[in-house]
Amino acid sequence: MEKKEKQILPCDEGCPVKASLKILGGKWTMMIIFQINDDVMRYGELKRAIPSISEKMLIQELNMLVENKLVTKKAYPEIPPRVEYRLTELGLKTLPIINKLVEFGLENLV
Repeated sequence: MEKKEKQILPCDEGCPVKASLKILGGKWTMMIIFQINDDVMRYGELKRAIPSISEKMLIQELNMLVENKLVTKKAYPEIPPRVEYRLTELGLKTLPIINKLVEFGLENLV
């Protein structure tokens, strides 16, 4: 029987891992997605759920997630302003990945 040669995929511009990490690899990105999960969250709730993130970083990360179509942002014309964040269909597809990280963390690190 012939030994199969392992196919090596280069991590160049067409690399799927590189493309995924470009979107999900930020320090806070997966924590924000994990917190929103399949719920609707307001900015203040996210800030309380991730107390170590600065307001500037939370705003930047949320804007990046909206720009990359992982999160939708709905602003209500009220005083005080109310803004809600929800995962898009694409954002929901990241939850199994994040849940595996949760499992790994619980089993090995916490």
